[in-house]
Amino acid sequence: MIYRRYVKRFLDIVCSLLALVCLSPLLLVTAVLVRIKLGSPVIFRQKRPGLHGEIFELRKFRSMNDKRDENGELLPDEERLTSFGKTLRSTSLDELPELFNILKGEMSFVGPRPLLVQYLPLYSAEQAHRHDVLPGLTGLAQVNGRNALTWEKKFEYDVEYARNVSFTMDAKIVFLTIGKVFARDGISSGTSATMEVFTGSPGQKDNKEKDGQP
Repeated sequence: MIYRRYVKRFLDIVCSLLALVCLSPLLLVTAVLVRIKLGSPVIFRQKRPGLHGEIFELRKFRSMNDKRDENGELLPDEERLTSFGKTLRSTSLDELPELFNILKGEMSFVGPRPLLVQYLPLYSAEQAHRHDVLPGLTGLAQVNGRNALTWEKKFEYDVEYARNVSFTMDAKIVFLTIGKVFARDGISSGTSATMEVFTGSPGQKDNKEKDGQP
């Protein structure tokens, strides 16, 4: 409990500050390359739910272009994700601006990944426990398959982490993450360049239908 409440946050502050200082040249170079290859804005910003579902603004380096179809609608991710964008994602360089989210206390180095706001009402009561802790730059699901996992399995790992936070687990996840980044494992799902949209777990949808919910 002491680690979860005090030590973890202290380590997040110290490590994010050190990382921002040490990686500042890499952040600058990456920002310049994104501007040249993908244009503005360099930073992708999106509202995401954090601790207890509270909304914050996630920051990442942009990895997709803005190509649209004849109706002005954005093309699918697969068509907007360039080779440069794929490199950013496979090396996790696109995640570096999240260090600012960690420093602000909106995220932690380790925790369930912050997903889309529209997923909040789709979680089962069990899956919603993933928001009992701060979202993370990496997490238990990321070192066990990342986007190659089904949503249900990913949420199982998220809830397992939320219920068993410890220094040992965090250290193990960070160590495994380094290996995953170099191996570039689990960047894509089996059928998508990123990850399929979550529409609710089968059992959850069946229960809603029984209760007469849409």
